[in-house]
Amino acid sequence: MINDHSSLMMLMLNQTDLTPGSFILNGIPGLEDMHMWISFPFCSMYIVAMVGNCGLLYLIHYEDSLHRPMYYFLAMLSLTDLFICSSTIPKALSILWFHFKEISFDGCLVQMFFVHTFTGMESGVLMLMALDRYVAICYPLHYSTALTNSVIAKAGLSTFLRGVLLIIPFTFLTKRLPYCRGNIIPHTYCDHMSVAKLSCGDIKVNVVYGLTVALLIGGFDILCITISYTMILRAVVSLSSADARQKAFSTCTAHICAIVFSYSPAFFSFFSHRFGGHTIPPSCHIIVANIYLLLPPAMNPVVYGVKTKQIRDCIVKILLGSKDIKSQSI
Repeated sequence: MINDHSSLMMLMLNQTDLTPGSFILNGIPGLEDMHMWISFPFCSMYIVAMVGNCGLLYLIHYEDSLHRPMYYFLAMLSLTDLFICSSTIPKALSILWFHFKEISFDGCLVQMFFVHTFTGMESGVLMLMALDRYVAICYPLHYSTALTNSVIAKAGLSTFLRGVLLIIPFTFLTKRLPYCRGNIIPHTYCDHMSVAKLSCGDIKVNVVYGLTVALLIGGFDILCITISYTMILRAVVSLSSADARQKAFSTCTAHICAIVFSYSPAFFSFFSHRFGGHTIPPSCHIIVANIYLLLPPAMNPVVYGVKTKQIRDCIVKILLGSKDIKSQSI
């Protein structure tokens, strides 16, 4: 009995010894001399993302003409994008500019949780926006009654809880692992597989669960988006008027761009990280992974601002209003 107790204590002590107090985020290995240059586009895109998404949230909150389901979903997307880039880019810039590479073990797990939760939520919001376009185009008479504020709030909350519940196990699966391969992560932020690969334990569960979550979130959302746009395409093609077809397609343009910006780097990052082996340089993996977190938040406000007439009109209204105020003061 004493021997069993001693063995258990030794196992716990060994596990504690193999849990690092902190990790070193090494930035972009192989491109250390270019860190300063790489930081400028990262910083520029981050500023565009912050200003653009905050601007969209301001417009949607204060403009009564934007108090509609489509713009409520867009507000969810903007809020999600703000969380995504703010959970990673400030730390990445501190690494590239000031070489502040250390992050605590628990801080790394927290960052990993936020990154994966909100990227999963972004996918879910894009799926909800596809369903919104489907109802608006295929069932226009029922649009306002089907997508009430209550339904929109419940859909957004469900998407958030789905991400939280599926990502929480990542932190426990990562925390349980013994780490004896150093504490240097060749990345600008804490990614699940980048951290797990430092372990000298069995990470098969992490790999399998990661693929499962990717299928449950990404696979399900992409399936719903594909079905929605298939039904939209059928409905639009059946319209007799060319102008009506053009108008219907134009309402989907910005959303389609958002899907392309979000899923293209996501697919490359996900599959190359797991199946690319040594054929793709690590620096390429890391740059694409950062683009995956930066490109959608930076481009979504720009695309929706350019492609959506109501948002353009609101921006013009605000700009003209400020000019009138200045002219009156003069």
